[in-house]
Amino acid sequence: MITERSVQNIIENSRIEDVVNDYVNLKKRGANLTGLCPFHNEKTPSFYVSPAKGIYKCFGCGKGGNSVQFIMEHESFNFPEALRHLAAKFNIEIEETETSDEHKKLKQHHDSLYLVNQFAEEYFQKTLLETDEGKSVGLSYFKSRSYLEDTIKKFGLGYTSSEPAGLTNSAKEAGYNLDLLKQVRLTNQYDKDFFRERVMFTIHNLSGKPIAFAGRTLRTDKKTAKYVNSPETELYIKSKILYGIYHAKKAIRNLDECILVEGYTDVISLSQAGVENVVASSGTALTEDQIRLVKRFTSNIKLLYDGDAAGIKAASRGLNLALSQDLNVTVVPLPEGEDPDSLVQKLGSTEFMAFLDEKGEDFILFKTKKLIEDSKNDPIRKSNSITDIVNTIAKIPDPIKRSVYIKECSRLLEIDETVLMETANKALKKHISEKWVEQKRDIARKERESKQSSSDPDEPPPMMDNGEYPEPLPAPAVSEKIQSGYYKERDILKLLLNYGDKKIPESEDEDLTLGQVLITNLEDVIDHFKNPTYRKMIDMAREKINSGDAANANFFINHSDKEIRSMAVTLCSEEFEYSHNWWEMHAITLRTQPEPDENFFEEGMQALKYFKLGKIKDMMAENKEKMKKEDADVILLIKTHQRLLEMRNELAKDLRIVLTH
Repeated sequence: MITERSVQNIIENSRIEDVVNDYVNLKKRGANLTGLCPFHNEKTPSFYVSPAKGIYKCFGCGKGGNSVQFIMEHESFNFPEALRHLAAKFNIEIEETETSDEHKKLKQHHDSLYLVNQFAEEYFQKTLLETDEGKSVGLSYFKSRSYLEDTIKKFGLGYTSSEPAGLTNSAKEAGYNLDLLKQVRLTNQYDKDFFRERVMFTIHNLSGKPIAFAGRTLRTDKKTAKYVNSPETELYIKSKILYGIYHAKKAIRNLDECILVEGYTDVISLSQAGVENVVASSGTALTEDQIRLVKRFTSNIKLLYDGDAAGIKAASRGLNLALSQDLNVTVVPLPEGEDPDSLVQKLGSTEFMAFLDEKGEDFILFKTKKLIEDSKNDPIRKSNSITDIVNTIAKIPDPIKRSVYIKECSRLLEIDETVLMETANKALKKHISEKWVEQKRDIARKERESKQSSSDPDEPPPMMDNGEYPEPLPAPAVSEKIQSGYYKERDILKLLLNYGDKKIPESEDEDLTLGQVLITNLEDVIDHFKNPTYRKMIDMAREKINSGDAANANFFINHSDKEIRSMAVTLCSEEFEYSHNWWEMHAITLRTQPEPDENFFEEGMQALKYFKLGKIKDMMAENKEKMKKEDADVILLIKTHQRLLEMRNELAKDLRIVLTH
C-alpha cells in the first residue's frame, strides 16, 4: 500500500490547475479558473478551479474535490490508481508498504483489461518492426504513406500476421488470462486471433490508454472488409471516443479549434505534418458524446470532407447536433480526388493550413448554397431543402445567432424572412417538446431502476437546449427552521474551513486562530446543531483544535468519508464571492467592503452572533411550550425566559437588528 507520507506528497505536488487543464479548457476569472464541466453536458461554464485552495467545483452537477478526486471521477480510477497516475505525471516517487495478496488480486483484476490491450499494442508493433512479414508488408505500407518511425511509435501502429493465434498464444505464454483476451475481443470464441494479416491502428482513450484496435487489410479482394474494428467492450464504446483525441487535445485547446476528418490515416498524416489539432470520427456521423468530448477543449469545429452531396448529407446529421450544443461549425470542401492525407503531403503543412483558412465556410451558409444548387430545377426538392436548412437553424440555442442565420438564408433563398422565422420557431418548439419528453422518460427510468425518487427537493426539471425551462417552475418550499438554523450552521462551518487556521489580527496571543475562537465560543451551543453532517464536522474540528492541530480545509477535503469530503468542497467553493457581473462587465472588485481574506475575523464574530441568536430563539420557543404543561414550574420558566430575552436583545443590538416580537 502507498504510505501516508507519499499520499500527502502527491496531493500537495499535484497542482489542481495542471491536472484539470489536460481535460478542460480553462480560462481565468478573477482568482479562479473556469471552463465547461467534463462531468455533465452544459453550454455555459459552471465548473470552477481554485488554485489557491487546490480544489475544483461544478455548480451545475455538484461534483468537486482535489486533484486526486478529479482523476478518480474522470478516469473511473480507485484511490491508489489515481495516486499512481498523478505520481507518474509529476515524477513523484512513491513509498509503499508491503501489499497484501488480496489487494494485489483486486488491483490486477481492475487493471487487467487495460494491461491486455497494452500487451496487444506492443505485440502488434513488435511484429511490424521486428518480423520479416511485418517489415515487408506492414512497414512497407506505412512507409508508402511517408510515416516516420517516431510517428509509428507515437500512434501505436503495428501489424498482425496471418498466423491464426499468434497474439493469443503469445499473451497466454506471457501469463495473460484467455478470458480477458476474449473480454477485450482480441481472441474469438474459437481461441483464435480476432485480427489477422492486417496493419493495426491503436485507439486510445482521453488519458492515452489503449482501449481498442482497428485493422486494415492490404488485400485487393473486394469480399474482404477493408477495415475491421474491435467490437464494443467495457473499455470501448465507439460513439464516445474520437480517434486521435489523446494526441490532439492540447493543440485543440491551444488553437481553440478542432479539425475533424474521416479516417485514421488522415489524422496521422496531418499530425506528422504539424497539424496536431485533428481527430477522426472513424467513418461515422458525429454523436452527442463525441461532440461533448470536443466541447471540453473548444467551441469551434472545422470539418474536412470530399465535397459530394452524399458527403454533406451524411455530415449534416452530426453537425446539426454540434450546432445544438452551440458549437461553431465550419466546412472545407477538398479538391476533387484529394483527401486530407494526400493534400497535406502535396501542399505541406503551411500551405495546407492557409488552404483551410481560405476555403473554410460557415456550415449553414455552405449547406444552404449546396442544397439549393442541387435542387434548383425541382420545386419539391427545393422546398424539402429549405425545410431541412430551417430545421438546422432551429437547432441553434442562441436566439441572436438564429436571427442572423435566418436573415442571411432569406437573402440566399429569396424567401421572406418572416416565413423562415415562423418555420424555425415551430421547429424549435417541437425540438424542445421532444427533448423534454425524452428527459422526463429518462428520469423516470432512472428512478425506477434506483427504486427511489430524487432526494433533492430543490432540484429543477432538466433545462432545454435553448437554456429555458418548458414551463414556469414553482419556488422550492424551504421551512423556517432550515432558513433560521441550517443556513447559520453552514456559515459557521464555511468560515471554519476557509479561515480556521488564520491568525487573529491584533490579538494579544500571536498564535490564536479563528478556528480556536469559533470552537471556544460554540462550546455552550454545539449540541444545538441540527444538521447531522455539520455537527459531525464541528465535532471533528473541535477534536483537532483541542489536540493542538489545525482543522483546515485540507483536513476535510482529503477525508476518507465521502460525505464529509463533498460537503467540504462545496463550502470552500461558496466562499463570499461578488456577483459575476462585477468581474465580467467591469473587471473590478467592490471598494465599499473589505476582501474576505482581510475581513474573516469580523465575519466570524458576526456569524457566531447570528448563530447564537437563532439558537436563543429556538430555546425561547421550547421554553414557551414547557409553560403550557400542567406540571410546569412556571416561576423558573419565566426567569429562564427573561434571561433568554435579555441575551436575545443584547445580540440583536450588537447586530443592529430590529426585533418585531
